[in-house]
Amino acid sequence: MLIVTHGGKFHADDAWAVAVIKVLHPEAELVRTRDQAIIDRGDVVIDVGGIWDPALGRFDHHQKGFSGARQSGVPYASAGLVWREYGGRCVAALALQHTGQQLSEDTAQQIAWAIDADIVQYLDLSDVGAAKNAPGGYGMSAVVSGYNLNWMDEERLGYGEAADAFRLQQFHRAMDFLAEVMANAVKYRVGAMLALEQVRGAQVLEGGRLLYLRNSALPWSSVVRKEMPKVLFVISHNLGEQRYMLHTVPATADTFEARADLPASWAGLRDADLAAVTGVPDAGFCHNGRFIAAAKSYEGIYAMALQALREVEPAQAG
Repeated sequence: MLIVTHGGKFHADDAWAVAVIKVLHPEAELVRTRDQAIIDRGDVVIDVGGIWDPALGRFDHHQKGFSGARQSGVPYASAGLVWREYGGRCVAALALQHTGQQLSEDTAQQIAWAIDADIVQYLDLSDVGAAKNAPGGYGMSAVVSGYNLNWMDEERLGYGEAADAFRLQQFHRAMDFLAEVMANAVKYRVGAMLALEQVRGAQVLEGGRLLYLRNSALPWSSVVRKEMPKVLFVISHNLGEQRYMLHTVPATADTFEARADLPASWAGLRDADLAAVTGVPDAGFCHNGRFIAAAKSYEGIYAMALQALREVEPAQAG
């Protein structure tokens, strides 16, 4: 298979798109050029060539009259066009490679749509000049852009084969970075999917106000927030550090506000200072933001959870 994209400066949208194809066809050859004869020979042509036709393997968005957009209205650039066609298959391949899970076609596609909403659309928006994907200069598109040669590189290398070779090397580095982002996004979502039943089946204490998870690595926040409205605090066992954690539950997905905070008197305290306030000998710390605390034993963290619940109850009653 021959993948063709344009030479010269690259962006996150073309690097992401090529990375997707390379996940599915790691043996594929990549050529970066604007030579029409080579473009015509490409099996998959990305961000160049003036044609959008997935059946022909053509994924350009620069041609006059192009108006491709998601149902949300977010316009497509090459990252989104390729992801729209191959995203589900790419997710399935990455899930099998990195988690050993064989996803159904529907599940893989659902995850692909979620990744489009969280990542890919912002690469497209940045490429078409409609938005930045993060404040300042360190959104993902800006980070990828930083792999390009700057004027000092060009003065050092000249404008011939040495510069072209270095530019191709940098493009591969950008692709590797985006492929890792892609794989991590898939692993996170597959992990969250597999964790659902464990979190739903976790032990509920104190009339439903406290949840106990035997593994703190389980992603629990979303399901607790959506499905367990009575839970105020979560106890979890940090297996790696052999300690127990007490977490607050976020009120919404996009805020640091919690359903209930840990006691104000605990804020920022550690070890003996926190033990003195709580009466728990093995108390470890409480974050100054009052959203997480720790103790060495289950008994210790459970005692702290009961204190936190008692402090919340008068405020809720009022």
